[in-house]
Amino acid sequence: MSEYTLPAKEQKQEVVQSMFTSAATAYDLNNSVLSLGQHHRWKRLTISLLDIVPGHVVVDLCGGTADLSLLAAEKAAGTGLVMTVDLNLAMLRVGLAKARSRLIDGLKERESRARPVMIQANAERIPLPDGSVDRLTVGFGLRNVTNLDTALSEIHRILKPGGRFACLEFSHPINALWDGLYRFYSFFILPKIGRWISKDNTGIYEYLPASIAKFPDQESFRKTIEKAGFSRVGYRNLSGGIVAIHTGEK
Repeated sequence: MSEYTLPAKEQKQEVVQSMFTSAATAYDLNNSVLSLGQHHRWKRLTISLLDIVPGHVVVDLCGGTADLSLLAAEKAAGTGLVMTVDLNLAMLRVGLAKARSRLIDGLKERESRARPVMIQANAERIPLPDGSVDRLTVGFGLRNVTNLDTALSEIHRILKPGGRFACLEFSHPINALWDGLYRFYSFFILPKIGRWISKDNTGIYEYLPASIAKFPDQESFRKTIEKAGFSRVGYRNLSGGIVAIHTGEK
């Protein structure tokens, strides 16, 4: 349905990072407009499924503008540690500014929140020790890595035994009619709105629906997560399967 061609594997990282650098400042606004505000609900549910408690060490992988990090920080409280890990510096800068703003707005609550720490790193080479993380979340990021299996292996490596992982990602609608409507919106409407809001001409809003269409469906992704060594792997469809949350345990 789309004429957009995804970048070759050897070029993917450079191309994708260039796109996100260009779109960083308008990224949050576009998320809200293009999802009709639903991404906030999806993210809150993702964090709730991890059962984060005070003192937990949490990683928000491909964390970008830190929405999931800030939600996790409320759960981890003052004694916990939340790390926003992303390869894109422009996105991390937006996330850092957001985190600082939240702290200034809530000075009286500062002690009850874990302050996110920003780390620029590749999801396929996470600079953390084996078994050092209690919980890990990733939102709309694994589609963008070059080697999905490598990223999942890294997630498994840094989690503690019994640690939990939750991945929020665009997926495949479970109803044929809904799927047709969603594809029309994704390939024809979304790029126009995205370009208009962000004034971005790098092709990111053509890349996003094309990358979603190529990403494994719910069952295939579940099996890929199991192959990486996770147990108790399952998923929950949201908004008719437009989005799915996959969970697993080490």
